[in-house]
Amino acid sequence: MPALFLMLFPAVTIGEDFLGAPVVPHIRTIQKTETRLEILSDLTHDDALAFYREALREEEDIKFRDWKDATYIEDDGNREWHSVTISKEGKEGTEVVITKDSWTWIIGTLILRYVGVFVVLLLLFLGLKISGAFISRAIAKMDVKKDGS
Repeated sequence: MPALFLMLFPAVTIGEDFLGAPVVPHIRTIQKTETRLEILSDLTHDDALAFYREALREEEDIKFRDWKDATYIEDDGNREWHSVTISKEGKEGTEVVITKDSWTWIIGTLILRYVGVFVVLLLLFLGLKISGAFISRAIAKMDVKKDGS
């Protein structure tokens, strides 16, 4: 059905964009700033998703993630936009949110990964210390038994 919709109405795929990301035909803009666009579309979630799959099919570094309450489209490349979120349960329509890539998000992700590496190393170190203590005690007890018998 969504593919049929796009074939019957090809003009839908040629429309406006926000930060270089295509914008689905919408009935109302909720919020528009320099870094974020929120709209309500009269398309269903599946039709909006089909629109974005078609519009971004030739693009590289695009990931589609299906979540419980939304579909998240993320750009892992160097585009000006960072993500498009398509809600699944809209009361008045399908809500679509396009956000700009920001240094806050980039630096936050790098810091989280940096800290995560040291947390993992700390856990490994603690595990090795604990297992080393147990093994040392076990060997010491075995040596005492050998010397005592």
